[in-house]
Amino acid sequence: MQSGPSPFKRLKRHLLATPLDGLMSVLLLALLGWVATTTLHWLFVDADWQVVSQNLPLYAFGSYPPHQRWRPFLWIALLIGLTFLTLLGPRRGWIRKALPLVWIAMVPCGVVLLAGGLGLLPIPSHAWGGLTLTLLLTACSGALALPLGILLALGRQTRLAVIQRSCSVYIDVMRAVPLIAVLFFGQLLIPLFLPMHLEVNRVLRAVLAFALFAAAYIAEDVRGGLQAIPRTQREAAAVLGLSPKQMIQLVVLPQALRTALPALTNQAVGLLQNTSLMAILGLVELLGISRSLLANPDFIGRYLEVYVWLAGVYWLVCTAMALLARHLEHQLSPTRSATSKR
Repeated sequence: MQSGPSPFKRLKRHLLATPLDGLMSVLLLALLGWVATTTLHWLFVDADWQVVSQNLPLYAFGSYPPHQRWRPFLWIALLIGLTFLTLLGPRRGWIRKALPLVWIAMVPCGVVLLAGGLGLLPIPSHAWGGLTLTLLLTACSGALALPLGILLALGRQTRLAVIQRSCSVYIDVMRAVPLIAVLFFGQLLIPLFLPMHLEVNRVLRAVLAFALFAAAYIAEDVRGGLQAIPRTQREAAAVLGLSPKQMIQLVVLPQALRTALPALTNQAVGLLQNTSLMAILGLVELLGISRSLLANPDFIGRYLEVYVWLAGVYWLVCTAMALLARHLEHQLSPTRSATSKR
Protein backbone atom coordinates (compact mmCIF):
# COMPACT_ATOMS: atom_id res chain seq x y z
CA MET A 1 0.00 0.00 0.00
CA GLN A 2 1.50 3.29 -1.13
CA SER A 3 1.51 6.19 1.31
CA GLY A 4 0.57 9.69 0.22
CA PRO A 5 3.04 12.50 -0.30
CA SER A 6 4.84 13.82 2.75
CA PRO A 7 3.58 17.00 4.46
CA PHE A 8 6.64 18.90 3.21
CA LYS A 9 5.91 17.93 -0.40
CA ARG A 10 2.25 18.89 -0.06
CA LEU A 11 3.26 22.24 1.46
CA LYS A 12 5.76 22.84 -1.34
CA ARG A 13 3.19 21.95 -3.98
CA HIS A 14 0.60 24.39 -2.57
CA LEU A 15 2.89 27.29 -1.67
CA LEU A 16 5.72 27.05 -4.18
CA ALA A 17 4.01 25.70 -7.28
CA THR A 18 5.09 28.67 -9.42
CA PRO A 19 7.61 31.51 -8.91
CA LEU A 20 4.71 33.94 -8.35
CA ASP A 21 3.16 31.61 -5.73
CA GLY A 22 6.54 31.34 -4.03
CA LEU A 23 6.98 35.12 -3.94
CA MET A 24 3.48 35.67 -2.57
CA SER A 25 4.00 32.96 0.06
CA VAL A 26 7.29 34.49 1.23
CA LEU A 27 5.78 37.97 1.44
CA LEU A 28 2.74 36.67 3.33
CA LEU A 29 4.89 34.71 5.79
CA ALA A 30 7.09 37.77 6.33
CA LEU A 31 4.00 39.91 7.02
CA LEU A 32 2.60 37.35 9.44
CA GLY A 33 5.93 37.09 11.20
CA TRP A 34 6.19 40.87 11.56
CA VAL A 35 2.63 41.10 12.92
CA ALA A 36 3.21 38.26 15.39
CA THR A 37 6.55 39.69 16.58
CA THR A 38 5.14 43.19 17.03
CA THR A 39 2.07 41.90 18.86
CA LEU A 40 4.06 39.68 21.23
CA HIS A 41 6.53 42.49 21.93
CA TRP A 42 3.68 44.84 22.83
CA LEU A 43 1.90 42.23 24.97
CA PHE A 44 4.93 41.26 27.06
CA VAL A 45 7.15 44.38 26.95
CA ASP A 46 5.40 47.64 26.09
CA ALA A 47 1.92 47.09 27.57
CA ASP A 48 1.20 48.17 31.13
CA TRP A 49 -1.26 45.66 32.56
CA GLN A 50 -1.61 47.30 35.97
CA VAL A 51 -4.95 48.74 34.86
CA VAL A 52 -6.16 45.13 34.67
CA SER A 53 -4.24 43.40 37.45
CA GLN A 54 -5.13 46.03 40.06
CA ASN A 55 -8.82 45.93 39.18
CA LEU A 56 -9.60 42.24 38.63
CA PRO A 57 -12.20 42.15 41.47
CA LEU A 58 -13.86 45.21 39.95
CA TYR A 59 -13.97 43.55 36.52
CA ALA A 60 -15.43 40.39 38.01
CA PHE A 61 -17.94 41.72 40.55
CA GLY A 62 -18.31 45.47 40.01
CA SER A 63 -19.08 47.40 43.18
CA TYR A 64 -20.52 44.36 44.94
CA PRO A 65 -19.79 44.55 48.71
CA PRO A 66 -16.37 42.97 49.37
CA HIS A 67 -17.58 40.85 52.29
CA GLN A 68 -20.32 39.36 50.06
CA ARG A 69 -18.29 38.74 46.92
CA TRP A 70 -18.21 35.03 47.64
CA ARG A 71 -21.75 34.89 46.25
CA PRO A 72 -21.05 36.02 42.65
CA PHE A 73 -17.72 34.14 42.84
CA LEU A 74 -19.63 30.96 43.75
CA TRP A 75 -22.06 31.43 40.86
CA ILE A 76 -19.29 31.99 38.31
CA ALA A 77 -17.38 29.00 39.70
CA LEU A 78 -20.50 26.84 39.35
CA LEU A 79 -20.91 27.98 35.73
CA ILE A 80 -17.29 27.14 34.93
CA GLY A 81 -17.50 23.76 36.65
CA LEU A 82 -20.76 22.91 34.91
CA THR A 83 -19.26 23.89 31.56
CA PHE A 84 -16.30 21.55 32.02
CA LEU A 85 -18.56 18.76 33.27
CA THR A 86 -20.80 19.11 30.22
CA LEU A 87 -17.93 19.19 27.73
CA LEU A 88 -16.19 16.19 29.32
CA GLY A 89 -19.39 14.17 28.97
CA PRO A 90 -20.14 12.31 32.22
CA ARG A 91 -20.41 8.55 31.80
CA ARG A 92 -23.16 8.03 34.34
CA GLY A 93 -26.55 8.22 32.68
CA TRP A 94 -28.35 9.96 35.53
CA ILE A 95 -25.79 12.77 35.51
CA ARG A 96 -26.27 13.31 31.77
CA LYS A 97 -30.04 13.42 32.23
CA ALA A 98 -29.77 15.88 35.11
CA LEU A 99 -27.45 18.33 33.30
CA PRO A 100 -30.23 20.20 31.39
CA LEU A 101 -32.16 20.73 34.63
CA VAL A 102 -29.01 21.94 36.37
CA TRP A 103 -28.33 24.43 33.56
CA ILE A 104 -31.89 25.75 33.84
CA ALA A 105 -31.54 26.02 37.63
CA MET A 106 -28.41 28.17 37.25
CA VAL A 107 -30.52 31.17 36.22
CA PRO A 108 -32.67 31.43 39.40
CA CYS A 109 -29.63 30.35 41.43
CA GLY A 110 -27.67 33.33 40.10
CA VAL A 111 -30.53 35.73 40.80
CA VAL A 112 -30.92 34.48 44.39
CA LEU A 113 -27.18 34.59 45.07
CA LEU A 114 -26.79 38.12 43.75
CA ALA A 115 -30.04 39.68 44.92
CA GLY A 116 -30.30 37.90 48.26
CA GLY A 117 -33.07 35.96 49.88
CA LEU A 118 -33.31 32.52 51.49
CA GLY A 119 -31.27 33.81 54.41
CA LEU A 120 -28.81 35.84 52.31
CA LEU A 121 -28.32 39.56 52.83
CA PRO A 122 -30.23 41.59 50.19
CA ILE A 123 -27.93 43.48 47.79
CA PRO A 124 -29.41 46.27 45.62
CA SER A 125 -29.03 45.87 41.88
CA HIS A 126 -27.02 49.08 41.49
CA ALA A 127 -24.14 47.27 43.24
CA TRP A 128 -24.06 44.50 40.61
CA GLY A 129 -21.53 44.86 37.83
CA GLY A 130 -18.65 43.50 35.82
CA LEU A 131 -18.55 40.00 34.38
CA THR A 132 -21.19 38.83 36.85
CA LEU A 133 -23.77 41.29 35.53
CA THR A 134 -22.86 40.50 31.91
CA LEU A 135 -23.41 36.77 32.43
CA LEU A 136 -26.59 37.33 34.44
CA LEU A 137 -28.11 39.60 31.77
CA THR A 138 -27.26 37.06 29.08
CA ALA A 139 -28.60 34.07 31.02
CA CYS A 140 -31.85 35.69 32.15
CA SER A 141 -32.55 37.29 28.77
CA GLY A 142 -31.87 34.04 26.93
CA ALA A 143 -34.05 32.04 29.33
CA LEU A 144 -36.97 34.37 28.61
CA ALA A 145 -36.32 34.92 24.90
CA LEU A 146 -36.10 31.24 23.88
CA PRO A 147 -39.62 30.11 24.94
CA LEU A 148 -41.09 33.42 23.74
CA GLY A 149 -39.37 33.01 20.37
CA ILE A 150 -40.66 29.43 20.05
CA LEU A 151 -44.21 30.58 20.77
CA LEU A 152 -43.89 33.38 18.21
CA ALA A 153 -42.59 30.95 15.59
CA LEU A 154 -45.45 28.53 16.23
CA GLY A 155 -47.94 31.39 16.27
CA ARG A 156 -46.69 32.66 12.93
CA GLN A 157 -47.43 29.25 11.38
CA THR A 158 -50.83 28.73 12.96
CA ARG A 159 -54.03 28.83 10.93
CA LEU A 160 -55.67 31.33 13.28
CA ALA A 161 -55.44 34.60 11.38
CA VAL A 162 -55.47 36.86 14.44
CA ILE A 163 -52.60 35.07 16.17
CA GLN A 164 -50.63 34.70 12.95
CA ARG A 165 -50.97 38.38 12.07
CA SER A 166 -50.16 39.52 15.62
CA CYS A 167 -46.99 37.41 15.76
CA SER A 168 -45.91 38.60 12.32
CA VAL A 169 -46.41 42.26 13.24
CA TYR A 170 -44.47 41.86 16.49
CA ILE A 171 -41.55 40.13 14.76
CA ASP A 172 -41.42 42.65 11.92
CA VAL A 173 -41.57 45.63 14.28
CA MET A 174 -38.88 44.31 16.62
CA ARG A 175 -36.56 43.47 13.74
CA ALA A 176 -37.02 46.98 12.29
CA VAL A 177 -36.19 48.82 15.54
CA PRO A 178 -32.54 49.19 16.66
CA LEU A 179 -31.66 47.47 19.91
CA ILE A 180 -30.44 50.69 21.50
CA ALA A 181 -33.91 52.19 20.95
CA VAL A 182 -35.54 49.24 22.72
CA LEU A 183 -33.08 49.54 25.61
CA PHE A 184 -33.65 53.29 25.80
CA PHE A 185 -37.40 52.74 25.93
CA GLY A 186 -37.06 50.06 28.62
CA GLN A 187 -34.68 52.06 30.81
CA LEU A 188 -35.91 55.63 30.46
CA LEU A 189 -39.43 55.75 29.07
CA ILE A 190 -41.23 52.87 30.80
CA PRO A 191 -40.93 54.50 34.28
CA LEU A 192 -42.76 57.56 32.89
CA PHE A 193 -45.87 55.43 32.24
CA LEU A 194 -45.85 53.73 35.64
CA PRO A 195 -47.43 55.04 38.86
CA MET A 196 -45.17 57.07 41.11
CA HIS A 197 -45.06 54.43 43.85
CA LEU A 198 -44.21 51.60 41.42
CA GLU A 199 -40.56 51.21 40.48
CA VAL A 200 -39.20 48.42 38.27
CA ASN A 201 -35.66 47.22 38.89
CA ARG A 202 -33.20 48.55 36.28
CA VAL A 203 -31.68 45.11 35.73
CA LEU A 204 -35.16 43.63 35.27
CA ARG A 205 -35.98 46.33 32.72
CA ALA A 206 -32.79 45.51 30.83
CA VAL A 207 -33.55 41.78 30.89
CA LEU A 208 -37.07 42.35 29.54
CA ALA A 209 -35.80 44.66 26.79
CA PHE A 210 -33.13 42.18 25.68
CA ALA A 211 -35.57 39.25 25.83
CA LEU A 212 -38.30 40.99 23.83
CA PHE A 213 -35.79 42.06 21.19
CA ALA A 214 -34.00 38.71 20.90
CA ALA A 215 -37.27 36.74 20.80
CA ALA A 216 -38.10 38.18 17.37
CA TYR A 217 -34.84 36.90 15.88
CA ILE A 218 -35.12 33.56 17.67
CA ALA A 219 -38.62 33.18 16.25
CA GLU A 220 -37.30 33.52 12.70
CA ASP A 221 -34.54 30.97 13.38
CA VAL A 222 -37.04 28.49 14.81
CA ARG A 223 -39.43 29.15 11.91
CA GLY A 224 -36.61 28.22 9.54
CA GLY A 225 -36.20 24.96 11.45
CA LEU A 226 -39.94 24.30 11.26
CA GLN A 227 -39.98 24.84 7.51
CA ALA A 228 -37.05 22.43 7.09
CA ILE A 229 -39.09 19.51 8.43
CA PRO A 230 -40.57 17.42 5.59
CA ARG A 231 -44.35 17.33 5.38
CA THR A 232 -44.20 13.55 5.56
CA GLN A 233 -43.14 13.81 9.20
CA ARG A 234 -46.43 15.46 10.12
CA GLU A 235 -48.39 13.03 7.96
CA ALA A 236 -46.71 10.05 9.64
CA ALA A 237 -47.48 11.52 13.08
CA ALA A 238 -51.13 11.97 12.07
CA VAL A 239 -51.31 8.37 10.85
CA LEU A 240 -49.99 7.19 14.22
CA GLY A 241 -52.89 8.97 15.88
CA LEU A 242 -50.97 11.80 17.55
CA SER A 243 -52.92 14.91 18.43
CA PRO A 244 -51.72 18.30 17.09
CA LYS A 245 -50.23 19.09 20.51
CA GLN A 246 -48.39 15.76 20.65
CA MET A 247 -47.24 16.21 17.07
CA ILE A 248 -45.64 19.55 17.87
CA GLN A 249 -44.21 18.42 21.20
CA LEU A 250 -42.83 15.03 20.15
CA VAL A 251 -42.13 15.26 16.41
CA VAL A 252 -42.00 18.78 15.00
CA LEU A 253 -40.40 20.94 17.68
CA PRO A 254 -37.44 18.65 18.61
CA GLN A 255 -36.38 18.39 14.97
CA ALA A 256 -36.87 22.11 14.37
CA LEU A 257 -34.76 23.09 17.39
CA ARG A 258 -32.02 20.68 16.36
CA THR A 259 -31.95 22.20 12.87
CA ALA A 260 -31.98 25.76 14.25
CA LEU A 261 -29.31 25.12 16.89
CA PRO A 262 -26.41 26.78 14.99
CA ALA A 263 -28.51 29.90 14.37
CA LEU A 264 -29.65 29.93 18.02
CA THR A 265 -26.02 29.72 19.12
CA ASN A 266 -25.28 32.75 16.98
CA GLN A 267 -28.14 34.60 18.68
CA ALA A 268 -26.80 33.68 22.13
CA VAL A 269 -23.33 34.99 21.27
CA GLY A 270 -24.86 38.17 19.86
CA LEU A 271 -26.93 38.59 23.02
CA LEU A 272 -23.81 38.34 25.15
CA GLN A 273 -22.02 40.96 23.08
CA ASN A 274 -25.06 43.26 23.00
CA THR A 275 -25.02 43.52 26.80
CA SER A 276 -22.14 46.00 26.33
CA LEU A 277 -24.75 48.54 25.19
CA MET A 278 -25.95 48.79 28.79
CA ALA A 279 -22.84 50.83 29.56
CA ILE A 280 -24.45 53.68 27.60
CA LEU A 281 -27.50 53.56 29.86
CA GLY A 282 -25.66 53.42 33.15
CA LEU A 283 -25.35 49.73 34.08
CA VAL A 284 -21.71 48.97 34.85
CA GLU A 285 -21.14 45.64 33.14
CA LEU A 286 -17.74 44.83 31.61
CA LEU A 287 -17.63 47.79 29.22
CA GLY A 288 -19.04 50.13 31.87
CA ILE A 289 -16.30 49.08 34.31
CA SER A 290 -13.69 49.74 31.63
CA ARG A 291 -15.03 53.20 30.88
CA SER A 292 -15.01 54.14 34.55
CA LEU A 293 -11.42 52.91 34.93
CA LEU A 294 -10.24 54.86 31.89
CA ALA A 295 -11.65 58.01 33.50
CA ASN A 296 -9.32 57.42 36.47
CA PRO A 297 -6.28 59.76 36.24
CA ASP A 298 -3.99 56.84 37.13
CA PHE A 299 -5.00 54.91 34.00
CA ILE A 300 -5.57 57.64 31.42
CA GLY A 301 -4.33 56.57 27.99
CA ARG A 302 -4.46 52.80 28.67
CA TYR A 303 -7.19 52.25 26.11
CA LEU A 304 -5.40 49.53 24.18
CA GLU A 305 -4.66 47.39 27.25
CA VAL A 306 -8.24 47.69 28.49
CA TYR A 307 -9.89 46.84 25.20
CA VAL A 308 -7.49 43.98 24.42
CA TRP A 309 -8.34 42.56 27.86
CA LEU A 310 -12.07 42.98 27.14
CA ALA A 311 -11.69 41.28 23.77
CA GLY A 312 -9.94 38.35 25.46
CA VAL A 313 -12.71 37.97 28.06
CA TYR A 314 -15.47 38.13 25.46
CA TRP A 315 -13.60 35.68 23.23
CA LEU A 316 -13.22 33.22 26.10
CA VAL A 317 -16.90 33.32 27.05
CA CYS A 318 -18.09 33.15 23.42
CA THR A 319 -15.77 30.20 22.76
CA ALA A 320 -17.19 28.36 25.76
CA MET A 321 -20.72 28.99 24.47
CA ALA A 322 -19.77 27.74 21.00
CA LEU A 323 -18.19 24.59 22.42
CA LEU A 324 -21.29 23.89 24.51
CA ALA A 325 -23.51 24.35 21.47
CA ARG A 326 -21.29 22.07 19.36
CA HIS A 327 -21.40 19.45 22.11
CA LEU A 328 -25.20 19.68 22.27
CA GLU A 329 -25.45 19.45 18.49
CA HIS A 330 -23.31 16.32 18.57
CA GLN A 331 -25.45 14.81 21.32
CA LEU A 332 -28.65 15.49 19.36
CA SER A 333 -27.37 14.25 16.00
CA PRO A 334 -29.55 11.48 14.49
CA THR A 335 -26.57 9.21 13.83
CA ARG A 336 -25.48 9.35 17.47
CA SER A 337 -29.03 8.71 18.67
CA ALA A 338 -29.31 5.66 16.43
CA THR A 339 -25.92 4.35 17.59
CA SER A 340 -26.76 4.81 21.28
CA LYS A 341 -30.02 2.90 20.86
CA ARG A 342 -28.12 -0.05 19.43
